[in-house]
Amino acid sequence: MKFNELSLQPEILEALDDMGYEEMTPIQEAAIPAILEGKDVVGTAETGSGKTGACGVPLVQMVDPSLHEVQALILVPTRELAQQYVAELADIARHTGVRPFAMFGGFDMGIQRAKLKDRVHILVATPGRLIDFMWNHSLPLNHIRTLVLDEADEMLKMGFVENVDFIFSCVLHECQTLLFSATMPKEVRRLADSYLKDPLRIELNKDQVAPQSLEHHFQYISAREREHALETYLAETEIEQAIVFVNSRAGGGRLYRALQKQFDSIDYIQGGLEQAQRTSIFNRFRKKQVRLLVATDVAGRGLDFSHVSHVINFEWPQSDESYTHRTGRAGRMGRSGTAITFVTDRDLNTLWRVLEANRIEPIWRGDKPPAGAGTKKPGGNRSGGRRGGPKPSSRSRSRK
Repeated sequence: MKFNELSLQPEILEALDDMGYEEMTPIQEAAIPAILEGKDVVGTAETGSGKTGACGVPLVQMVDPSLHEVQALILVPTRELAQQYVAELADIARHTGVRPFAMFGGFDMGIQRAKLKDRVHILVATPGRLIDFMWNHSLPLNHIRTLVLDEADEMLKMGFVENVDFIFSCVLHECQTLLFSATMPKEVRRLADSYLKDPLRIELNKDQVAPQSLEHHFQYISAREREHALETYLAETEIEQAIVFVNSRAGGGRLYRALQKQFDSIDYIQGGLEQAQRTSIFNRFRKKQVRLLVATDVAGRGLDFSHVSHVINFEWPQSDESYTHRTGRAGRMGRSGTAITFVTDRDLNTLWRVLEANRIEPIWRGDKPPAGAGTKKPGGNRSGGRRGGPKPSSRSRSRK
């Protein structure tokens, strides 16, 4: 289905055309008409599926720009996601007079207060900063027509559920409520049951989790070979842009310094940097001024880097869920991408579980783990990989 088949304002269609958006993704096709009809929506879909647009397009359509009040409130778990969200809203609204704004910690509250007084129609906020603002300044919520909770499972993981409950309780009048989440744990279901009224439930990842436009490559190595294996892969592979994920700030710093000696156009992002530094690095990466980005999991959730062709797990992710979110930085919105993960003996127990849970057909680069290594793989050997060669002869993808 195409966007021009919806009854959207010409100004929004013009902006979507400027952005190169023509065909809707499945989550957008299912959610946008329902949101425009005023229905509550619970949406679960794979990472990179277009959930931001599924929410942003109808919100811009429904806002009355002549009313100088916050009419839509979007709660997100991180600063980076808030900035990304408001950037996409600004692109969608560029010809409409609708003004979005992002509020998050680490930024002067006085400037944020002045901006809200100047006219904001759609407010994107992290829960902690929003509550701080509500306690210290006046923020009327009586004109809110739509309340959105995005990345709800990440809110739960980061301990924001009580904050979300408090914010929802402050919106005393009845309004449309939208909840988006990559997964649906028990506490997120409770939020949906508590605050949404007869919602439309969209479950596009009920039977799969891993992004479907990715090839999942794995290389079995010893721990001491890890850095050499990465350098060899980077030298031999044609890469448009890549994110190299590490598990710790210290380890990331060491890897960044080592790679700097051999590769140009490289940077390093981690949560200990000042917000201004993190924003600068993300912006330069989006503009393709940086080709290789070493990153901790601060870059592993929700962020949309449209030019990323490769995600490299230098170290095995620290949770099963992190594998999905890290690899989801490539292959977004149906684009093709490659995820390469270096696997050691200590990772094998988790590896087989992730492959089975996400229905991934692995492509082995070089030798597969020997029979019996780690936990016995469920369901038998499905890898189809080839021993000894640097690359497989056939292309395998995640099952749909």
